[in-house]
Formats: sequence, C-alpha cells, structure tokens
Amino acid sequence: MEQGQLRQPLRDQPQHPEEEHWMGCSLLTLIGFGFLTFNSGMAVYRSDRDLAAISFVVFSYVDLVSLFYCLRLFEKTPPESPRRHHIKTAVWLLTTMLTAVFSYKVAAIMPFPVQILVWAMAAATVLGGDWQNIW
Repeated sequence: MEQGQLRQPLRDQPQHPEEEHWMGCSLLTLIGFGFLTFNSGMAVYRSDRDLAAISFVVFSYVDLVSLFYCLRLFEKTPPESPRRHHIKTAVWLLTTMLTAVFSYKVAAIMPFPVQILVWAMAAATVLGGDWQNIW
C-alpha cells in the first residue's frame, strides 16, 4: 500500500462498499422502512377509526423515523462538532417519548402492582441509561 492510503481516516472510507445504496440508504434500510410503513398503515386501517389507536400509531411512526434520521445525522457529524450535543439531546428526547408512550400502553392493560413496575422500569431506562449520553 502507498503511504497516502495508510493515512486516510477510517470514517472517510465506505463501511460496506458492496452494499447497494440509494439516496444514502442501503437496500436493507429501505426494506426495513417499507416494512415499518406497511405495518403502521395496516395498524391504522385495522384501528376501526379509533382516534386514540391512530394517534398512537402515527406518533410512534413519526418518532421512530425522526429517531433514525437523528441517528444518521449523528453518525455523519464529525466528533469534534458542537452539533453532536444537540443531536444527542434530540435522540434522548425522542427515545424518552417513545419509552413513555409504550409504557403508557403496556401499563394500561396491567394490574396496578405491575403498572408500578412498568413505570419504574421506564424511569430507570430514561434516567439511568439515557441521561449519561447527554451530559
């Protein structure tokens, strides 16, 4: 190898050059988003016009898509950039909202002692696992 090739940083080289890319996304990513979109559409269709169920599905879908977008931005942002902190905060907020919404749905069908456990686990996840990424 030439000396110039050895000095190139790893982040400038493609991670998986054999993957097909379309608009910066791999085929597997597009299939995953297609699957998520199809399932979300089916959940809305089967909701029988229940506004609460439709709101839950739409919120979860928008939150997940936003979360994946922010994670993609975070990967592309240089490590020394101050923008990374803002992106981390957005990721933390999106993750916290998704945790809260799913905890609410799960706790709604559980007996009271289990509801307390579900909310305690959600709080431990948000406070114990995510806060260290922001600060």
